[in-house]
Amino acid sequence: MTQNPWKKLSEKEQYDNAWINVSEHQVINPSGNPGIYGKVHFKNKAIGIIPMDEEGNTWLVGQYRYTLDEYSWEIPMGGGPLGDDVLDSAKRELKEETGLVATKWENIMRIHTSNSVTDEEGYIFLAKGLTQEETEFEETEVLEIRKLPFTEAVRMVMNGEITDSLSIAGLLKVQLLLNSD
Repeated sequence: MTQNPWKKLSEKEQYDNAWINVSEHQVINPSGNPGIYGKVHFKNKAIGIIPMDEEGNTWLVGQYRYTLDEYSWEIPMGGGPLGDDVLDSAKRELKEETGLVATKWENIMRIHTSNSVTDEEGYIFLAKGLTQEETEFEETEVLEIRKLPFTEAVRMVMNGEITDSLSIAGLLKVQLLLNSD
């Protein structure tokens, strides 16, 4: 079924800031009954990067995530403004969070992070040809950078030590790409 079975009757903004907009929608659901649907609109695209060197190492970023109230290990990532080129955003985020600059880039995935409540769209890149420069953290970031074998990062996914959806999807996709060569 490719046609929209939902009918939107009205939309009302409930909250807005620099990163998200939350709206409440009065709808007629697919069974024909009235209902309410909440939608979180992101004002940036989610951008994730898996840097990989010639020795098979990658980099993870650790930080305390306010929304989860816990520490999280993730691939380098951030937001890319909706009007910006996603590759330019990926290059900026990699440099900002790890200090790495890459000469080879491959867009390996487009992903919707939680499509039942948000329209957020993500892109994940594989970055190679790495050189190390200085990081450029944002004021909201207190990051720990960890270089480790790529296989160790995949093990962290499989053991539940990495729970971020972009990180899991990207790391497992790269693992599949490596195994198909």
